[in-house]
Amino acid sequence: MKKLFMLFWAAFLLIGCSSDDETIYDYIGTWSGTYVGTDKGVWNFVVASDGKVTGTMHSETNNENYNISGFLNKSGQLTADLVLPEDGQFSGNLTLDKKANGTWNNDSPTPKRSGTWTGLKDSKK
Repeated sequence: MKKLFMLFWAAFLLIGCSSDDETIYDYIGTWSGTYVGTDKGVWNFVVASDGKVTGTMHSETNNENYNISGFLNKSGQLTADLVLPEDGQFSGNLTLDKKANGTWNNDSPTPKRSGTWTGLKDSKK
């Protein structure tokens, strides 16, 4: 009976702990990279345990900083706004292999700006 219980317990652990299951915890931490398009620069943000994303986007062209504020779902889909002082979006995908990419746009100031971004999850030191 004890062996049967151990066999059942081992099977439960293997089935219940599949490495393919995505959770928000796979993405928690600091991410950073670059963006290009009608403007260019660097960005970084932090993903919190509740999926909240906060960070900055720095324009090397205009020497301006824009705040990134949004949410990441458990599949790695990022939906964020560029706020204060700008009016735009910063959206894309984060992957389990610690890569990130997406698009950005900024409606203010005129002229409108847009492009793509790429980056990586920062390694723990």
